[in-house]
Amino acid sequence: MLKSLAVLTSGGDSPGMNAAVRAVIRRGLDHGLRVFGVWNGYEGLVEGGTSIRSLSWEDGGGILSKGGTFLGTARSERFRTREGRYRAAVNLLERDVQALIVVGGDGSLMGAHTLSTEWPDHLKQYAAEKGLETVEQRANLKVIGLPGSIDNDLFGTDMCIGADTALNHIVSAMDDLTSTAASHQRTFVVETMGRHCGYLALMAALAGGASWVLIPEDELELRWHQKMLDSIGKAREVGRPHQMVIVAEGARHADGLPIRSEDVKRILADRLKIDIRITVLGHVQRGGAPTAFDRILATRLGAAAVDKLVEEPDADLRHMIGLKMNEIAATPLDEVVEKSRSVMVEIQNCNPARATEMRGDSFRNSLSLVKKLTRIFPVHERTEEGAVGILTGGADSPGMNTAVSVAARCLLNRGIQVYGIQDGYQGLIKGRLQPLDWNELVGWVNRPGSEIGTSRLVFEEDHFPRVAETMREYNLRGLIAVGGWGTYKKTAQLAEHAENFEELAVPMVLIPATIDNNLPCTEFSIGADTALNNIVQSVDKIRHTAGATRRAFIVEVMGRECGFLALTGALASGAEKAYLPEKGISLEELNRDVGVLKESFSRGKRMVIMLRNERAGRNYTTEFIRQLLEEESQDEFEVRTAILGHIQRGGIPTAFDRILASRMGDFAASLLFEGIQSGRADAQVVGFKGKSIVACPIGEALQSMDMKRGRPKREWFLDLFDLATALAKHGPETPCQT
Repeated sequence: MLKSLAVLTSGGDSPGMNAAVRAVIRRGLDHGLRVFGVWNGYEGLVEGGTSIRSLSWEDGGGILSKGGTFLGTARSERFRTREGRYRAAVNLLERDVQALIVVGGDGSLMGAHTLSTEWPDHLKQYAAEKGLETVEQRANLKVIGLPGSIDNDLFGTDMCIGADTALNHIVSAMDDLTSTAASHQRTFVVETMGRHCGYLALMAALAGGASWVLIPEDELELRWHQKMLDSIGKAREVGRPHQMVIVAEGARHADGLPIRSEDVKRILADRLKIDIRITVLGHVQRGGAPTAFDRILATRLGAAAVDKLVEEPDADLRHMIGLKMNEIAATPLDEVVEKSRSVMVEIQNCNPARATEMRGDSFRNSLSLVKKLTRIFPVHERTEEGAVGILTGGADSPGMNTAVSVAARCLLNRGIQVYGIQDGYQGLIKGRLQPLDWNELVGWVNRPGSEIGTSRLVFEEDHFPRVAETMREYNLRGLIAVGGWGTYKKTAQLAEHAENFEELAVPMVLIPATIDNNLPCTEFSIGADTALNNIVQSVDKIRHTAGATRRAFIVEVMGRECGFLALTGALASGAEKAYLPEKGISLEELNRDVGVLKESFSRGKRMVIMLRNERAGRNYTTEFIRQLLEEESQDEFEVRTAILGHIQRGGIPTAFDRILASRMGDFAASLLFEGIQSGRADAQVVGFKGKSIVACPIGEALQSMDMKRGRPKREWFLDLFDLATALAKHGPETPCQT
């Protein structure tokens, strides 16, 4: 039976490490385990003494929003030696630590694996030194690794802790540089991290609308720079006065020699005679508060690591816990390290094509999409008869412009005329369409809202012949609609009327875009990540007032009948409570919450945050709950409300939303083109599942919905409810074993 574990962070720090450690601490204590923290990574493990200390529930408080790692991290030369690892083993033995959880990259995980495999020999040496016959009760050391690397270069997980935050830092810097580049007609060369992995540079190029990208995995021609010069030169000729070239620090020439940012600057300046500036982002990429995605990822992985140790007490565990296809997955550590490093070997051996293949379909498709979008002109002139219309419907959602921009350019690239339909279906009824231009669309990638406008509309019978007339006038042979549940229903209505109007018998593709994340056949919709980060940042700011007095805040968030924002917002911000429409609110529950609040404040808490979905309860409104808690507080604490409103859907879309919108836009364009070519007349819904973009018929999508509630019948995020509740308590259910 497992009684104790230790946790350490090693190698380069990653935003989200604190969230992982918090989850390990609280999940461990809740299981009745004794949890030790190791300060300064493997160096602290070798040093022992006060570098290894017991952790309490409170040690996990207030650290979710902090970057870096409060445990500290250091590279240890001593741990690289067998004697150093023996000292580490002794320190674990003397504290009766049975399992070790390590958050870090491949080197850190390999260190844990080596210590575990050497464990029997260390036991024998320890027994001999102490004059003991045996130490059989400690026959093995269980080790669990968690992927902490901003480079996102580990096999066995789709995302590493810290990568999303680093990517957002890069994209934000690109957005900022774009304004000054435009002012001075400059070209910027931006260097990102990624010695052996081009993930950050590639995804930043996709999300930031870069003109060119250089990564280790790309198979460059001997004279690649000529293509770059030609591309950027033509871009300036057609009226784009500023460009952005992204260079991963590990980018290489075809002969294997490194490509330096200074070399790129010199080539561009000498040949094109233009003003060039270099920005090396450096450690800015790994700093600052983690994004909501990284907090949730780290929390899920940290808790899963403890659960695996507890649930498999007799297993000889040497695994990494990762997230694959949005599910927790365990992979043997030796396999993780071997396959992660094998990609690096292929890059060093000048075989980037093989390295790209080993990265997987998602990476390869993203590289292909970036090359398509960085073109100055479409591949084909207009060759197809007819055109395609694109609209954005319902409430605006961050990332809509990205989806429209990418989908339109992918269709233009195939020789199809594309019209932007102004103000959603209202524009289709009134015939308000505008041709979309390739060069203009390039600048839409990072814009909030919708450039072509949205509107809410209820179809009436006389609308359908007018829609048919517009489609006939503009010869529309296909339709892409970007929006939420209302847009889905309207598109389904159009498809149903195809038997009455032949103009409506065309392929239609729906792209999910709503901050509510309440759409069928997809785990994430465009805009939800931006809204979630807006919520978490707001809650972080509310927590800054904790020093004033003892307060309970009820924060109301959007979501309609879907609790995604409330639940994941609570998990990412450490809120103590989430009221969801899926769970409802009862008077009995509110009475319990009053008792919990009183106990929390009596035990020294200075602030409690509760997130309430706007429709969690019809009568138990945010104001009602405030009045109830305030009445019952008996002046022991204050109660405040914060209704975030439309701030949740505002601002520049996150990197996640831009990448999701880009991939969905590309997929939707291909799906529509195939439908036009084959003469198909149906409606398809695009979705994101696991890490793949998929499609399903509109009929199947409607069947998977709870039509009364306006949300999917199966909502994956509800599986996180118990975890969020358990980690937000004021203390463990089970007393810690000693």
